[in-house]
Amino acid sequence: MKKIDKYILLKFLGTFFLSISLIIIIVIVFDISEKIESFVSKKAPLHAIIIDYYFNFIPYIVNLFSPLFTFIAVIFFTSRMADRSEIVAILSSGLSFWRMLYPYMLASSLIFSSSLLLNSYLIPHANKKRQNFEDQYVNGKYHHDKWNIHLQSVNEPGTFMYIERYDNDRNFGPKFSMEKIKNNQLYYKLISDGVKWDSVTGKWQIQNYVIRKTYGEKEVLIRGQLLDTSIAMKPLDFGRKASSIETMTSPELNKYIRDEQEKGSPNIELFEIEKHKRIAMPFATFILTLIGVSLSSRKVRGGIGMHIGFGLIISFSYILFMQVSATFAASGQLSPFIAVWIPNILYSFLAYYLLKMAPK
Repeated sequence: MKKIDKYILLKFLGTFFLSISLIIIIVIVFDISEKIESFVSKKAPLHAIIIDYYFNFIPYIVNLFSPLFTFIAVIFFTSRMADRSEIVAILSSGLSFWRMLYPYMLASSLIFSSSLLLNSYLIPHANKKRQNFEDQYVNGKYHHDKWNIHLQSVNEPGTFMYIERYDNDRNFGPKFSMEKIKNNQLYYKLISDGVKWDSVTGKWQIQNYVIRKTYGEKEVLIRGQLLDTSIAMKPLDFGRKASSIETMTSPELNKYIRDEQEKGSPNIELFEIEKHKRIAMPFATFILTLIGVSLSSRKVRGGIGMHIGFGLIISFSYILFMQVSATFAASGQLSPFIAVWIPNILYSFLAYYLLKMAPK
C-alpha cells in the first residue's frame, strides 16, 4: 500500500465516522425529545434507558445510514481534494484513475463487511433488547391482530389447524380446530371452543372438545371438557409484530421463511424483503462509492457545494427508489428479490456511465 493509498483510506474512514457520529447525536437528541414523556410517565430507569435502549439503538442507526454516509463522506473529502488540485497532482504523477480507486474500494469493503456482519448477527440481538425496552416503557405490549388463522404444521405434514384469533394477553384462542390428512383422506378431526397455552408445561389445554377418528368405515367420537396435549405449534406461529423481523439473525430469518412457506402463510413478503435488504443495502456501499468518486473528482466552478448538492440528490433518490420498490413487493405486485436489487442494478449503470465520464 502506497502513501497515497493510506492518505485516501484515512480520509475516507475518518470522514465517514465523523459524519455518522454527528448524525447519531442529532438522532438521539430528537429521539429523547420524542420519548421523554413516556420515559418519565412509565418511570423508566436511567440505567435501562442508556444501556438497554440507546446502547442498542446506536448500532441500528449506524447500520441503517451507513450507505448514505459512505456516499456523503466520499463526496465531501474527494471534492476537497479536487478543489485543492490534489486529484490533478495524483493523476499527473502517473497514477491511473483506476489505480486511485483502490483505497476507495478497500474502505468500501471494510464498511460492507462490517455492515453485513452487523445486519446478519449482531444487530438482531441488540434489537431484541431495544424492542423489549420499547414494549415495556414506550409502546406497551404487543397484541395479535390477525383473525381466521389457517396454518399447516411444519413438524407434522398433513396436519392443518385453524383458530379464530389469538389473545396473547390471556394466551387463549377461541374456536380451535385441527385436521389430520393422510393419502388424501381425513382420518382425524378435532373441534373445540378454544385452546389455552400453558407456558409452564409448554402444552396446550383444549377446552370443550369433540374428536372424530376414522378407521376405514368405522368412526369414533370422543368428547371432553379439558385436554392437556402437545400440539406442533407455538403462540408465535399465530403471527409476529412486523418489527420482530429485525430481531432475527439471518439463519433464523431464513428458517422462519421456510417454515412459513411450508405452513402456507400468505404474508411473508416483508420477511423476504428484509432477507434481501440485509445484503443489498451493504452492497450499495460499492455502487455509491463509485458514483461519489466519479462525481466529485472533477474540479468545478461551484466547488464542494455543487458536488454535495448533486450527491444528496442522488443518495435520496436511491433511498426513495428503494422504498417505492419495497412497497410494491410488500403488496405482492413485485418479487421481493427484484424489488430490493433493482435500485442497485440501475444505479450500477449510472456508476458505470459516470466512471467513463470521470477525468482520467
